[in-house]
Amino acid sequence: MTAATRTTEQTRHTPVPSLGPDDAARRANLRRMRLMASGLLVLAAIVFVLTHGRDGAWGYVNAASEAAMVGAVADWFAVTALFRHPLGIPVPHTAIIPRRKEMLARSLEHFVAENFLTEPTIREKVLDAEVTARLGEWLSDPVNAERVIQEASPLAARALERVGGADLQAFVEQTLLPRVRREPLSPLAGHLLEAVVEDRAHQGLMDIGFRELHSWLVAHPSEVNRIIGARAPWWSPTWVDDMVVGRIYQELVAWAKEVDDNKGHRVRQALDSYLADLAQDMQHDPDTMANAERLKERILEHPQVGPSVVAVWDAVKIVLLEQLGDPHGQLRTRLAEELGDLAGRMIHDDTMRARLDAWGADAAALLISRYGAELTSVISHTIDRWDGRDAADRIELHVGRDLQFIRINGTVVGGLVGLLIHTVSQLL
Repeated sequence: MTAATRTTEQTRHTPVPSLGPDDAARRANLRRMRLMASGLLVLAAIVFVLTHGRDGAWGYVNAASEAAMVGAVADWFAVTALFRHPLGIPVPHTAIIPRRKEMLARSLEHFVAENFLTEPTIREKVLDAEVTARLGEWLSDPVNAERVIQEASPLAARALERVGGADLQAFVEQTLLPRVRREPLSPLAGHLLEAVVEDRAHQGLMDIGFRELHSWLVAHPSEVNRIIGARAPWWSPTWVDDMVVGRIYQELVAWAKEVDDNKGHRVRQALDSYLADLAQDMQHDPDTMANAERLKERILEHPQVGPSVVAVWDAVKIVLLEQLGDPHGQLRTRLAEELGDLAGRMIHDDTMRARLDAWGADAAALLISRYGAELTSVISHTIDRWDGRDAADRIELHVGRDLQFIRINGTVVGGLVGLLIHTVSQLL
């Protein structure tokens, strides 16, 4: 290997993460288990030496200790060969992890991808976790709901502060308005109006309009009388004008009251019919559609449309920023109430909870199907950048304690097998 190659290899490697308190405990346990396994080997050797050449029962003990030493050494060699060359001797097929960590990393990556990060596994895990119910229980605590709002409000405020000014006006004038000008809005507006009429969503607006009309007529009799009186002929006597105007005013107030109280009034029905016809014409009548498009063009061509949109947004933004910054404002109070209601539904509404859980499971499965390979590639990418000896030490730190049981079991099983073989040989 040339110096340049060694330099490239060294710069490619990154250090294994430093040891933590848990790793120190693992290292102590590994050291203790090594001493125990090595102690059994030493004990078997001592017994073998002490019983060598003796007959009778000691012969059985000697055979068992001899086989125990063989089993202990063989398993020591097998366990050690995973992480390093035994006794520093470069025996073939030893130090497997330092030499073949890239292949092991790829195998581990494929194992995780094929057995853990699969769509059925992830979907089942998400559904079993009951994320919606647990999130609802967490949000049902007012302290947690307030914490969510408290954390989200500054983020929302910063996002709002970035939207506006010259950038927003440039977007409106260069992107939004030209796009609106190119797209025919009459069919879309007609379809929306048709849906509004069918759902009777406009009834609330009609209620407000007729209620305000009645209130204004009651509160401004002199203005109404003056408007009506201005239409009277010049030759009619004043007392006749006053009597007629007063009668007309009373009828107007009574009519407004009647329309406001009666939800099925003919005026309301006529407005419903007019809106329904207008919705159909905006979708299918060429003249109405052309008139709507001409109106749209006239509005969009006005030079103040862009600045007006920006001004409206700035006004709305100021109100939103003030409300987001006020912990006791109406917006944050209402958000807390809505979060509480949502939490209650997430806990008690079985249909909603099942639907949200299904959506979450589908989303997680979709993410895994698209990005699972990239997630598991972190395994091989990270291990590839580790130094081989450091990677072997870290892996041994985590699994080495359990591997020492192989040495212990090899010593015990070897001794028992040796005892059995010696017994059979004596019987034969």
